[in-house]
Amino acid sequence: NVPFNVERDFAPVTLAGSTPNLLAIHPSIPARSLKELIALAKAQPGQLTIAAAGIGTPSHLAAELLKQSAKIDLLVVQYKGTGSTLNDLVGGQVSLEFGTALSFLPYIQSGRLKALAVTSRARSPVLPNVPTVAESGYPGFNAVSWTGLMGPAGLSGNIVEKLSAEMMKAGKEPKFVEQLTAQGVDSIAEGPAKFAAFIASEIPLWADAVKRAGVTL
Repeated sequence: NVPFNVERDFAPVTLAGSTPNLLAIHPSIPARSLKELIALAKAQPGQLTIAAAGIGTPSHLAAELLKQSAKIDLLVVQYKGTGSTLNDLVGGQVSLEFGTALSFLPYIQSGRLKALAVTSRARSPVLPNVPTVAESGYPGFNAVSWTGLMGPAGLSGNIVEKLSAEMMKAGKEPKFVEQLTAQGVDSIAEGPAKFAAFIASEIPLWADAVKRAGVTL
């Protein structure tokens, strides 16, 4: 019961960056692509386990969205944080997980995990050879954590435009982009109109995913 309405009570200024999720699986799972994983899940409904770092977390909601998009039955295993999910994924106690590319990267490079797809609309600079979920057969799939600057509702249009212009300028500075990339964040630098449209698209997407999955806190 949050005491505010995002669209009514805030003025979008700039969408600064987004962090895609990466779908990684344990090497014991006989799938080399998301398409093969989906086929395996359909052949063995409810047998593949997917770790989630808590109810309503990005890893949980991405898992529910994948289940709905691909029409598959995965057993979601809830944890209390990402540390234990990663340990169990690497150890083979769970089959797959959505997480940040940087957290999975050392294990992917060592062959202890396999990367199948990223959840952003474009490929991640951290793992440019890994396709997106959309490329893998599910157009429109986009499940990212994002960061932006917002002000109070009714903020002067002149102030919004000035702040946005400065942020977008900074967001394109090579050193700034380099720092974001090093943290697994994609620099976006989009202005108020595009930011508002993005928020407007996110709310019904996740409201529908939560409702269809029957997620409750």
